[in-house]
Amino acid sequence: MSDPRLQSLHLEGQPRREQFRAARQALQAAVGSHTLAGDLRLLAPDDRLDGPTLAAPSGGFAAPPAGRFTFYLKDGSNVFPLHLGLNSVGRLPDNDVVVRDECVSRRHCAILVHSDLRCELHDVASKNGTLLNGKKIPGPTRLQSGDQIMLCNRRLTFHVTDALPEPAAAG
Repeated sequence: MSDPRLQSLHLEGQPRREQFRAARQALQAAVGSHTLAGDLRLLAPDDRLDGPTLAAPSGGFAAPPAGRFTFYLKDGSNVFPLHLGLNSVGRLPDNDVVVRDECVSRRHCAILVHSDLRCELHDVASKNGTLLNGKKIPGPTRLQSGDQIMLCNRRLTFHVTDALPEPAAAG
């Protein structure tokens, strides 16, 4: 998987670039091919969809169960929807969640939404670290609805809602 949001060209200095690359490698390994199958925009035409995390029905891939749920971050009155797969968070405008704060790193952290509804928070070698419920995360950390994510002085709340489909109209 090659995601253009995970390039390290913006970093100055060898130690920071190496930390970012190590974090990127761990993040890419955590995605897994089953989650990739649900996030088709990340697949190259020649990508193989197999491996221990793949659970495809015999007729191909069905809609993932995540389609029934809504995942989002809330920052005050701002709501940032999250999609299946990799959601980048930082101050660069091409992130999925853009946090306009100079204290926040350009690529601060990422949230993985897996097709089996697991969600993980990954710090992407940010300069000031990522806190979850007041504690600095040492590595990939599982998220639950209501968790508080702190990026410097910015508090984002992670939410999962069960969005049951509307019943079909009769006739």
